[in-house]
Amino acid sequence: MDYIRPQAGELARRLSEPRRHIQVVAGPRQVGKSTLVHQVVERGELPWRWASADEPTLRGPSWLAQQWDAARLAARDAAARGGAVLVLDEVHKLDGWSEAVKRLWDEDTRQRTPLKVVLLGSSPLLVARGLTESLAGRFEMLHLRHWSYAEMKSAFDWPLASYVFHGGYPGAAPLVNEPVRWARYVMDSLVETSISRDVLLLTRIDKPALMRRLFELACSYSGQVLSYTKMLGPLQDAGNTTTLAHYLDLLGGAGLVTGLPKYHGDAARSRGSMPKLQVYNTALMTAPSGLTIEAARADASLWGRLVESAVGAHLANAAAAGVTELYYWRERNREVDYVLRRAGVVVAIEVKSGRAPQALPGMAAFDAAFRPHRRLLVGGDGIPLEEFLGAPVEEWLRR
Repeated sequence: MDYIRPQAGELARRLSEPRRHIQVVAGPRQVGKSTLVHQVVERGELPWRWASADEPTLRGPSWLAQQWDAARLAARDAAARGGAVLVLDEVHKLDGWSEAVKRLWDEDTRQRTPLKVVLLGSSPLLVARGLTESLAGRFEMLHLRHWSYAEMKSAFDWPLASYVFHGGYPGAAPLVNEPVRWARYVMDSLVETSISRDVLLLTRIDKPALMRRLFELACSYSGQVLSYTKMLGPLQDAGNTTTLAHYLDLLGGAGLVTGLPKYHGDAARSRGSMPKLQVYNTALMTAPSGLTIEAARADASLWGRLVESAVGAHLANAAAAGVTELYYWRERNREVDYVLRRAGVVVAIEVKSGRAPQALPGMAAFDAAFRPHRRLLVGGDGIPLEEFLGAPVEEWLRR
């Protein structure tokens, strides 16, 4: 695929600078991390070496040191041109990877070896843990999230309805004309791999069946506010609210689903609120349903939920990339669908999705309580859905 994601330009710019920090490209599975880095290094002027830990043979610190030493030779030979680049893919699968990277990076710093390093990882939680434990102050993060509507339209010429239904998985795009095959690919190759390899394999999970049912529940109720106590009823499994909150955090780290906190204007109170369930990709709602896009559009209530979740996914992916903080707001029976906050700027968003609301619009009450900088209506006679999804979230956060 010839399409190049916007983050490629930023990575290329960083690699063109003098050696300063390790570049970490992290995000969910199947969003194009390896493809993007390949595009950047192949188009760059520096020699590069690619090493992947995602192979069945045993990998360890000695293997990492061998790869690093080979890249050092290339860097010294090309010192006059700015050095070389070492790309380590799926680095989080190496035992003791962060300590080994720290030692080798610090050696190069002392010896002024012009070797620039890029780390890739498909498990953001584990990558983040290793970075913060051993590599503090030595890295910069580049977040790759699920593809936006603007990207899917540019790469695959998708209309808005296709994005709302099929979401932002580029690898699944060629299969959308075969609904059964597309759904099986999403569930088997994307969802199951993410849960099995990025959560269950790398984190201690005492109740894996409960976590899987929580994932299914979050996809079914995306866009709705549920207390953890209410969640336990449909899940019908032994557990407690602390366990559910922890599992929801893990599923969020894998880029699947998240729980948005209620906006209070106070971070501590927001963290203890009932979550609003939200998928990061609407394909997670439609693939398990067995429905076609035509059947989904014929069901006004379902299509309304998909529209609202598509807006929420657009905002949630921006929040996961550090662009903004994301909340919802509800007081009694009045609700604001989404609340953005960044650098003191607060933006309240209501989505006119066409489905019957569970709560009355609460924009006037929220305005009176918090005085947001901007109040947006998406859909209906407000901002057209295509315009909102086609613009970066930063556009709505300007003062």
